[in-house]
Amino acid sequence: MEIKKISDEGLRVLSNLAQHYDAWIEAERAVSPGRLAWKTVDERDYLYRITDSRGNGKSLGRRDASTEAQFEAFQLARETSERAWASCERDGAIYRALRLPRIASYAAEVLREVDTAGLLGSDGVLVIGTNAMAAYAIEAAVTLPPTIDATEDFDLTWVREESGDPFEPTVFESLKRADSTFTINAERTFQARNADGHEVELLLPESLDGALPKHERFRPIPLPEQDWLLPGQRVEHIVCGFDATPARIVAPDPRWFALHKLWLSEKPTRNPLKKTKDALQGMLLLDMVLDHMPRFVIDGEFRAELPEPLKPHLDRWYATRTAPDGTPRRTR
Repeated sequence: MEIKKISDEGLRVLSNLAQHYDAWIEAERAVSPGRLAWKTVDERDYLYRITDSRGNGKSLGRRDASTEAQFEAFQLARETSERAWASCERDGAIYRALRLPRIASYAAEVLREVDTAGLLGSDGVLVIGTNAMAAYAIEAAVTLPPTIDATEDFDLTWVREESGDPFEPTVFESLKRADSTFTINAERTFQARNADGHEVELLLPESLDGALPKHERFRPIPLPEQDWLLPGQRVEHIVCGFDATPARIVAPDPRWFALHKLWLSEKPTRNPLKKTKDALQGMLLLDMVLDHMPRFVIDGEFRAELPEPLKPHLDRWYATRTAPDGTPRRTR
């Protein structure tokens, strides 16, 4: 299956977008708890953090040097957020015109909320499933055929130990901020669905059973195969949705992800409609790793780290990449 290298212009846009998104997310985290405003009570000014549309909030104290500094920092962060987002929108328009790797627009919106809450990556969840392919394509500096990365599924896996903090943010709260119509599927408590029928699934490695916050609304069943997505070097890139808005993806090591996909393609209980795409994605991603991702090494040492169920999939892929005389074939 043919893949194409991203042009120098595309690489420039990706670099600019990453820089502007980083500036935006840092500022957005500073303003996301709620806007700050002064209120006069009994002829004295107090700084309030406004937490709802009716102007209710929590007092941060009387007006003095400390609260004035807090207010000025908030104002600066809000201005920075607005300027950085405007830059992201300009980058996103070029990104879309160049047809760089994209994900579903609703997935990008959810990811921004998860990122703002500080739950993306080692602090909470990894992006798995087809959406991760966009990050792998950027890591490899290639674009993918539309049939490979087109999906309406959005899957996450939890990767952090339980913190014990009763007030820490949850994944479901992030979904509700992105779209208030998201509700948990009563029959599949690892899945949430919104009014448009978009689904988000939160999965859980068996080794992290009990690690979710107690007040998390998602209740996934611990799965041993999700542990296969924890080792190795993770991939992190800024991608755009089809609406040209950016989001950060942190995804598992592409070697482990690809072999997990190949294993899924032969799992008896897997949805038959997904098996073909699982196999295509797994094979293509291993090709991409070998040809375009030099920091991810596939060798005997890597094979030795694999659990037994994954080794046959690596061996069968390797056979497709080796000519009869033992020399490696390369993709175009």
